[in-house]
Amino acid sequence: MESEKKCKKRKLVEGWSVPASKESHDCINDIRIIEEKYFKPVLEKRNRDLELIKLSLGDPTVFGTLPVHEIVKDAVKQVVDEEKSNGYGPSCGLESARTAVAEAFSTAEAPLTSEDVIMASGCSGALDLCISALTNAGDNLLAPSPGFSLYKCLASARNVDLKYYKLTPEKSWEVDLEDLERQIDHKTRAIIVCSPSNPCGCVYSREHLKDILEVAERHFLPVISDEVYFGMVFEGETFHSVAAASENVPVLTVGGTAKKFMVPGWRMGWILIHDRNDALKKEVTPGLFRLAMKILGPCGLVQAAIPEFFKVPQSYHQRNMCVVEENAKMCYRGLSKALGLKAVMPRGAMYMMVVIELDHFPDFESSVEFTKQLLISKSVFCLPGEVFQYPGSFRVVLVMTKEKIADACERIVQFCHEHYQP
Repeated sequence: MESEKKCKKRKLVEGWSVPASKESHDCINDIRIIEEKYFKPVLEKRNRDLELIKLSLGDPTVFGTLPVHEIVKDAVKQVVDEEKSNGYGPSCGLESARTAVAEAFSTAEAPLTSEDVIMASGCSGALDLCISALTNAGDNLLAPSPGFSLYKCLASARNVDLKYYKLTPEKSWEVDLEDLERQIDHKTRAIIVCSPSNPCGCVYSREHLKDILEVAERHFLPVISDEVYFGMVFEGETFHSVAAASENVPVLTVGGTAKKFMVPGWRMGWILIHDRNDALKKEVTPGLFRLAMKILGPCGLVQAAIPEFFKVPQSYHQRNMCVVEENAKMCYRGLSKALGLKAVMPRGAMYMMVVIELDHFPDFESSVEFTKQLLISKSVFCLPGEVFQYPGSFRVVLVMTKEKIADACERIVQFCHEHYQP
């Protein structure tokens, strides 16, 4: 009794102190951290005489240049009005949605049935399921540099190390195959590949994908293929899925509706299980289905509408990519005039990476400092390469209006001329 009184008294003196989990401490998205830590205070100091242009925002819905197709909007409206999809569905997804996704992505080289599809809460949720199914604490995954920041966030939360393999800007961001193989050790559990790419906009040929798969096959490593930008390529380019190029390597393809259908807020994604040699059958595939039970399936309303999404005509997607490609060309031409910058022309997705020759900008120690000062003096906001594990660069998003692209490029060119030293 005396001990209990002392404990209560100590609590009153010390106050509440409830510790958080290690996972919550380690779950850090570099984009959000950099925005909060470095750029939120800077926004208050920016040049108010100039309109703020956010080349940082990878949301295709914000600028009104890439509208949602009427078929997609009408499909969701109809599902709401029918009131048949308000309840719980299967954890792995509605059969109608899984069948529609399987039919949309099945090919002769990589056939699919609904049993090979798991619906998820966005492509991010699909990535999380894959990483959770393949790794334990202390394992590692290989990911591209430059690469999407969420890979690190999801891996770190599970105490999984992310090892980076180099992409080569001089070769349109192709994978440095020797460096990829150097990163592999006995704790490596999978290779993450992204094509078309965020943040680079690269689109890999079938031959290059086969080269990557040869490395994976030599080490018996599955591939997680991030294909949320499936089919989003510029004129003259061809999209190749990793699974269609694979003969022996098992591939978990993740995708979703966010960018192809311009509805990132609807949070609908999927995993396509392309098993080879039954390598995933015994443990990984059942594990994915069990893990899907954690959220009891994604939004039933959007799932029920999914079969209609794939009826959107190809002309809609082509029109959207024409907008992005024209912006990319304009941005590339504009930034080619800037001293000390080397833009790499993308081939798809919605982004462009720009390398900064920091040796010629002694005022700035890093691309974080470069982009901070660009925001302060020119009111142009770009994310620095540190976010994508590629210091000395910045990313440009290509979904705003042509007028904003042109204005932003002029300001960046002016900024470089003001700070460049031969």
